[in-house]
Amino acid sequence: MSIGHTLLGLLESGPRHSCDLKRAFDEKFGHSRPPRCGQGYSTMSRLLKSGLGVVHGARAGGGPERQRYAITEARITDVQQWLVTPEKPEPYLRSTIHRGAADVLDTRCAEHLRSMRARTERKRGGESADQLIWDRALFHLGADLRRLELTEARRDRLREGVAR
Repeated sequence: MSIGHTLLGLLESGPRHSCDLKRAFDEKFGHSRPPRCGQGYSTMSRLLKSGLGVVHGARAGGGPERQRYAITEARITDVQQWLVTPEKPEPYLRSTIHRGAADVLDTRCAEHLRSMRARTERKRGGESADQLIWDRALFHLGADLRRLELTEARRDRLREGVAR
């Protein structure tokens, strides 16, 4: 999920100031994917330059001018298309570290389980729409965990066959 598409999706409900966008992003996604400092501003700047977003007024106050951003009707269609397009699978990765496969698999399994527990806890306190987001994340982690367990089982069978 790109941060740009996420910000555009948050703008679908109406124009927002950058601090409102940041707050909404943090509430919905920041706990599992915190953006780098200033990333929202740089991303919005790129979206404006590419015509995906527009400045929808600004408000001057005691501090710096606060711009309000909006998404154009044409771009709402782009966001809808992005939402229904399946994500490409992650490329197959090979470990370049000099550890045994068991150590790598054990570490990854432990991290997946930790991540699943944290997401399950967040899901418990969420609203229905948020629970759907957490379900998706949990299903992906669960499938990856099953793949890791299968890899470990096949590695064990391969080792037994080589030993014979």
